[in-house]
Amino acid sequence: MFSESLSGRKFIFELFPLTFREFLSFKGSAFDIPGNPRAITRPAFEAISPLYDEYLRYGGFPGVVLKTSVPEKAMVLDDIFTSYFQWEVLQLGDFRKNAVIRDLIVLLAQRVGSKLDIQKISKELGITRPTLYEYLAFLEGTFFIKLVRPQARGRNSEIRKSPKVYFCDTGLANRLASLDEGRIFENSVFQNLRVKGEIHYYERKNGAEIDFLLNKEHAFEAKMTPQPRDVNQLKRVAEELGLKSLCIVSRYYSDLDHILYGFQI
Repeated sequence: MFSESLSGRKFIFELFPLTFREFLSFKGSAFDIPGNPRAITRPAFEAISPLYDEYLRYGGFPGVVLKTSVPEKAMVLDDIFTSYFQWEVLQLGDFRKNAVIRDLIVLLAQRVGSKLDIQKISKELGITRPTLYEYLAFLEGTFFIKLVRPQARGRNSEIRKSPKVYFCDTGLANRLASLDEGRIFENSVFQNLRVKGEIHYYERKNGAEIDFLLNKEHAFEAKMTPQPRDVNQLKRVAEELGLKSLCIVSRYYSDLDHILYGFQI
């Protein structure tokens, strides 16, 4: 027990999972990732790809990164989730339906990168919409998920509806839902962008969209294998919005312009 109040003398820091460059450092890798995508040759890309694949699948928690076998990584991820559920949900949350919270977490993991249909989810879980909003606020407030909201830039040109959901770590999300490669990659792109500033997404009624707007000025679109049409569409929307920069974040090797690889973020 403290004999006096500590009010006004605390500092709060938000610690994020490792970036890929930090991941390489923890792995003792000598890879030096160039900032210019054009400097990355196909052989260099193929050399770094296995490490990046490990980072995508198992995430950036230091305790997971330092484990050398898949079973050990899985065990640590399970321990992280169990600890979160026991200490945050059960003790801090004080919810009457803890099983519903667990079901919600799994359901959200299955929807990584998707807009949330609040009415559908509340019906599926058998809870009211206000209760669902309360649960989502708790999960976001305890840094387990992040709700990315749409960026509004005009009265009629944007769809101002549901937020998209992302998890704090790709390894944790993948462990909960066995995600496909595209969802894992998009969550990782978000995970590495969020340390740089404020994140929104953008979508127009005609379907044109931008996966991530960083600080309302920089456009990032996540694509497994980008096509020329992807670049052209992103350029068109970014120019109309007056953004400072744009790039397609690619999972696989590409010789297109305006490409940035996921491991370069």
